[in-house]
Amino acid sequence: MKFMTEQVVSYIDLPKEERKKRKTDLKTQKNHPLIGNRWFGVLPVAIRFFFKKAN
Repeated sequence: MKFMTEQVVSYIDLPKEERKKRKTDLKTQKNHPLIGNRWFGVLPVAIRFFFKKAN
């Protein structure tokens, strides 16, 4: 509980521009080329890599 409180307070203390910048940075990191990993887990991605190497 103490950790969460510290995180919230540190986030609130940031200037508004810095909070917006962090939010946009997180959004750009989420646009990863392996979107299947996000939706279906690691197994489909591993199978795809296996078949790419086999060919």
